[in-house]
Amino acid sequence: MTKTIPRIIFQEKSFLVLDKPAGWVVNRAQTTAYQTTVQDWLEDNFNFPLVKERDKFPQFRSGIVHRLDKNTSGVLLIAKTKEAFFNLQKQFKERKVKKEYLALVHGVVPVKGKINAPIKRLPWDRKKMGVLPAGRAAETEFVRLGVWQKGGESFSLVRVRPRTGRTHQIRVHFRYLGFPLVSDIAYGGRKRSRNDQKWCSRIFLHAQKISFFHPKTGERQEYETELPNDLKNVLKILVPVEKKVSKEVREGNVVK
Repeated sequence: MTKTIPRIIFQEKSFLVLDKPAGWVVNRAQTTAYQTTVQDWLEDNFNFPLVKERDKFPQFRSGIVHRLDKNTSGVLLIAKTKEAFFNLQKQFKERKVKKEYLALVHGVVPVKGKINAPIKRLPWDRKKMGVLPAGRAAETEFVRLGVWQKGGESFSLVRVRPRTGRTHQIRVHFRYLGFPLVSDIAYGGRKRSRNDQKWCSRIFLHAQKISFFHPKTGERQEYETELPNDLKNVLKILVPVEKKVSKEVREGNVVK
């Protein structure tokens, strides 16, 4: 089976915006020795300055300024030059970059809400993050788009706007509230996530939209990508129970 490759949403001299498929690791590391990463793919298919200078300046990671988890799909921003890299990295640190995700979670969440809970790596499990008093400040806003049911259980589709960029922030925050993401093996509980995977093969989390200021002109840029077919098909097998859910949302066409 041929692996789906990243899709170019937009590119110009300073930056590149990709639609990353689920299953792709973003950065190359010792643990990715036998996997093709987005970083490898960039180096094999492009020749912009940060790719050409990758051996001289490995700290620029071939232009990758932020990450998505392996099984999260959606928009990924790549800098092409050192100037753009520093500018975009600064925007991320100053919270000028705005991101929106779509997630399907267990339970019926409030119509809208804000989660303020500090996040830190768990001392007893270094692979996981958690809400801990000594953690770094983390803030997540969300809006419920609709409620579905399957087998007597309810699920909420939410549009999520993380205001900070902590590792696994969305997953940790919704688990903290008691609404874990569907098919989240790390935070959803072993038994529950195994049952989820019978009808949703990977975590239901999609980076739908990103906006930032152009590294040179300073003009606000905004790019988005629709829900991929695997997640659209998940929604189609669920039964909508909220009358306000639009036909577009029911069919998975939830791009604004």
